[in-house]
Amino acid sequence: MFQQRRAYWRNLDNAAKMFSAASSPKDTRVFRFYCVLKEKIDGSVLKMALDQTIQKYPVFLSVMRKGLFWHYLEESDLRPVVREEYKEPCSHLYIRDKKELLFEVTYYKNRINFEVFHALTDGTGATEFLRELVKNYLYLMHEKDGLENVILTEQDLTVKDQEEDGFGRYYNPDERGTRKKKNHAYQIRRESKEYEELQIGETTASVKELLEVSRKHGVSMSVFLTAAMICAIHEEQSKMQEKKPVILMVPVNLRKIFPSDSMLNFFSYIEPGYRFGEGKDSFDDVLEATKQYFEENLSKEKIAERMNNLIAYEKHKILKWAPLELKNRCIKMGAKLAEREVTAVLSNMSVVKMPPEYAKYIERFGVYTSTMRTELCVCSFGDTLSFAFTSRYDSTNIQRNFYRILKEQGIFAKKVEADYPKEAKPNYEGKKVFQIFNFCCIAAVVLCIMLNLVLTPDLHWWIFAVAGGFSMWLAFATGYLKRYNLLKNAMWQLLIVSIGSILWDIFTGWHRWSVDLVLPLVCLIVEILMELIARIQSHPPKEYMIYYVMASVYSMILPLILMATGVILYRAFAVICVGLSFLFFIRLLLFRKKEFKEEMYKKFHV
Repeated sequence: MFQQRRAYWRNLDNAAKMFSAASSPKDTRVFRFYCVLKEKIDGSVLKMALDQTIQKYPVFLSVMRKGLFWHYLEESDLRPVVREEYKEPCSHLYIRDKKELLFEVTYYKNRINFEVFHALTDGTGATEFLRELVKNYLYLMHEKDGLENVILTEQDLTVKDQEEDGFGRYYNPDERGTRKKKNHAYQIRRESKEYEELQIGETTASVKELLEVSRKHGVSMSVFLTAAMICAIHEEQSKMQEKKPVILMVPVNLRKIFPSDSMLNFFSYIEPGYRFGEGKDSFDDVLEATKQYFEENLSKEKIAERMNNLIAYEKHKILKWAPLELKNRCIKMGAKLAEREVTAVLSNMSVVKMPPEYAKYIERFGVYTSTMRTELCVCSFGDTLSFAFTSRYDSTNIQRNFYRILKEQGIFAKKVEADYPKEAKPNYEGKKVFQIFNFCCIAAVVLCIMLNLVLTPDLHWWIFAVAGGFSMWLAFATGYLKRYNLLKNAMWQLLIVSIGSILWDIFTGWHRWSVDLVLPLVCLIVEILMELIARIQSHPPKEYMIYYVMASVYSMILPLILMATGVILYRAFAVICVGLSFLFFIRLLLFRKKEFKEEMYKKFHV
């Protein structure tokens, strides 16, 4: 095996940039790949197996960081832990400002769960990781029984191969296709539960049965399932709703078209659909149309055109140089608009293979993903085909229709009873705490207004109470939301307090106390706090560098501008602030020159 050397940091691939921008506590962009064994899981042995797996796939030891123009993944010293399942499946993994790994391994009874944030890898990468993890676990458990250690992948596979950006490697701007105007797809509308908990419905069927029926119709398994899914959704449409087509998003593994050993995201998608209400609405009609669509759109040329079109957006000069926060909002808006073009998602993860000597210990593999709409994920192991419907809706009508269509075609699905820990609940505690805090702030303001109107109606001090309440709310809310990164929190508080004090000064008669006294003192206090935080928490230079630079530059530039324009009258504190901030900044250049250059390059990369 070649030496495993990782990049210190790396850009996100094309798909990951969308996931990092569009994810939220409700739309987590997390998916779960799991393996059900024929024996109960030993947590301590699973931890040893995970440590071995990470040695082979160190690219997973990454944390998400923010630059000025793009997110990026950085090598991390954090190591994963193994826990018994404790929360709702596919819960939030990427929490902004919180330095955590983007995957998690848990277990429950005889099931091993591997959950991962989609910006880190795709279904193929997750499959390889889970296969290695299960193999290592079974070997550790049954080595004494004569089970031999086997190699699942090529031995000469390097970390550089795993970190390869397939999109960048195969991008060809000369092979872009013309973007066609798309119709708005039929949207499934159902009442969702409070907080929109993920609804999961799983079944299993025979691979042999499905293959026989698919071959009988002269189509692939993917084409058959796509047509069945489209018809199942159509049964829930009204006559008026048939004006809009039912369109599915079907991911396509690009490694089958463009050779790559990348463990990063490397997939595209096609969008087969059907417009009902025009006379030909039978399953055979939909199947034939779906077959034709797959044949026309799964060619290398068509897939390359779609891939190149998506990458072209990323490389557009205006979008490329747009600040990250603005870019994130644009990407979220684009994702919302794109949702109108798709009814549901069908992901076929294909076959999961394990060596015969290991397969006898395994019952099945399964996969499902978090979603804000309806999604069907499929994978197979041996003769067991696993279906998993996920949605945010109470209704299971589409699932019922889908399995009935399969039954009519001679494919019988068996329901898998949900088996999760009773204490596994949605992780919304943080949201509830913030809601309580907001209510208390509003209640305090309302109380002040009532007291003003009842006790002193001729005075209007309630205006100051509202403004003061808002100021306090803004400071505490920022502190709460940025609680995972104290250095960033300090920088935000510097901006809020300095700008807020100037505004208070302006609206109370402009006595200049904000610029003569508060601004320079707050700047110096924040710089000292940053130094203390970095030392107490033992932060390496890469953790504190950008915040030191931002604080020192802000503390130099703003007072200098205010002095030059004559806004500051009493200059003593401002001069001290500028001088000490300058020394603070020069210290970084002299004693942390290498780290300074590296961090500036990372944060400002485009």
